Amino acid sequence: MRALIVEKDADGATRAAVQEIDEGRLPESEVLVAIEYSTLNYKDGLCIGPGGGLVRNYPHVPGIDFAGSVERSSDPRYRPGDRVVLTGWRVGEAHWGGHAQKASVRADWLVPLPEGLTTRAAMAVGTAGLTAMLAVMALEDHGLVAGRGPVLVTGAAGGVGSVATAILSRLGHEVAAVTGRPEQADYLKGLGAARIVAREELSEVTRKPLESETWAGCVDAVAGAMLGRVLKQMKYGAPVAAVGLAGDAAIEGALITPFILRGVNLLGIDSVMQPYARRVAAWGRITRDLPMDRLEAMVVPATLADLPRLGAEILQGRVRGRVVVDVNA
Repeated sequence: MRALIVEKDADGATRAAVQEIDEGRLPESEVLVAIEYSTLNYKDGLCIGPGGGLVRNYPHVPGIDFAGSVERSSDPRYRPGDRVVLTGWRVGEAHWGGHAQKASVRADWLVPLPEGLTTRAAMAVGTAGLTAMLAVMALEDHGLVAGRGPVLVTGAAGGVGSVATAILSRLGHEVAAVTGRPEQADYLKGLGAARIVAREELSEVTRKPLESETWAGCVDAVAGAMLGRVLKQMKYGAPVAAVGLAGDAAIEGALITPFILRGVNLLGIDSVMQPYARRVAAWGRITRDLPMDRLEAMVVPATLADLPRLGAEILQGRVRGRVVVDVNA
């Protein structure tokens, strides 16, 4: 089998290359999956490159999600030929992941491939799309409905932002897409964004306790100064789903004022350890609420050999949409 193997030398430098390895090197677990497609996320870029503190042991196979068919299983829930999807559970970080032709994983980590969805489409969705759907569901749980005002999506040209933009637009929301790359405006409008907001409009730190009520909801992938600004601009009782920290792990310039004077809700979205039932519900919503024609517009096709280059590019913010990796090409 072929796999992208990341190795670390005595000086701490890492290098990644596609290698032919014996299947026996895979960790022992309950289900062996013949992978058809994987994808590339920001975490994968870290694991392919410097590690980012995510990788425990080398050599390592990254890839935090994959889709394929069961080859063998010691768990009665899965039989050979069953189509499955895996996202999260620290696969590709602490455990060997999906940038390979096969993976050996626990049955609890798998979800049946939703009916009507191909393995390629599932990886066009991937962890990023699942996270976006979980964010939308959380916003809805906290009162977001169409017609109450524009919904902001930060980091909109990235994987989570792209899918969130498409889903929210499909659900009837007016989407305001934030990007620092003006050349992506047509792409974002094609996904359903009603307007484009330049990153510079929200990146300045202010000490104002509140600003004009503007946004009915927000999916935020940036954090940092931008999230600090956005919180002050939320409408009364509006929810913000925090899905990432591309800008900073801190919320710069944030005050308690939006929470206690406007009842703003800041919701943390974790896709790694989500319970099985919530994952199944989110995948069901994806098949219903994510327009597949717009999903295809996000796809950047790739092979295992492309991943060292793309891993570096995603860390530099140079990857748009969803990279879908054909591990058998």
